[in-house]
Amino acid sequence: MFDEGQYFAPVVSRDDGSLAVQLGDGHPGLNDPEYRQRRDQLATMADRWVPGDPAPRVEYTDQEHDVWRVVCEDLRAKHTTYACQEFLDGKEALGLPVDHVPQLEDLSDRLEPLTGFRYRPAAGLVPLREFYGVLAERAFWATQYVRHHSVPLYTPEPDVLHEVVGHGNTLADPRFTGLYAAAGAAARRVETPEALDFVSRVFWFTLEFGVVHEPDGLKAYGAGILSSPGEIEEFRDITIRPLDVLAMGTQDYDITHYQEVLFAGRSFTHVEDVIGGFWTDCDDESIAALRATAGA
Repeated sequence: MFDEGQYFAPVVSRDDGSLAVQLGDGHPGLNDPEYRQRRDQLATMADRWVPGDPAPRVEYTDQEHDVWRVVCEDLRAKHTTYACQEFLDGKEALGLPVDHVPQLEDLSDRLEPLTGFRYRPAAGLVPLREFYGVLAERAFWATQYVRHHSVPLYTPEPDVLHEVVGHGNTLADPRFTGLYAAAGAAARRVETPEALDFVSRVFWFTLEFGVVHEPDGLKAYGAGILSSPGEIEEFRDITIRPLDVLAMGTQDYDITHYQEVLFAGRSFTHVEDVIGGFWTDCDDESIAALRATAGA
């Protein structure tokens, strides 16, 4: 289910060194030559980035800025209603623009004084260990492309809206980034593929699709929910289970549909204690022992 890393369309190299993004059947931009050329261009720019250099600056089009605006405006009230307080704190601290797509480098300059995090441009799929491992250095791999304009409220893969509106607001909050950094350290500590997969699944059901109880109801803290105009309205009707590291680490999921089960913390402090504690202490041996209890 989590074969390699992120859930991006694969990229291939051309003879001239540029990249071509392989969009799958059913992708909204599959039959749009202009969009496909744009995806190839941005992937190539990211691929040529050298660590230590600023992230490439993208000259976003009016159409891309319009998509950003539509999504941000749709999510504005939904965040107020459905997002946990820590996310709202990060959102206020970061102060994302709602009328244009921001540059990764500019966001890094705003994040670093807050939590020490900086973005790194990703051409596409990042190997699992590398994607999670750099979190330990307070770095975050992110794409820079915008979803197809024909369906601005939907994307089959994480675009810059997911990376910034979803993750960026959490990267601005020190309580969240403590969890990100702990996940990164765990990904670097474990050695077996099975243990790394377990760590990644726990990440999926927390920092991507986590929910938490607050005094006024169930709220979302996962970036996958908080960047999805549709899923943010549906998560309260999904099967909700108590926070459970073993269950999360062995739970299968389908990235192409809304989640069928979510795991809720009793509070954000409870998430920090249970999930942060797991990532801080886990190793290959402890994860193998956990998996054995579930017959995994």
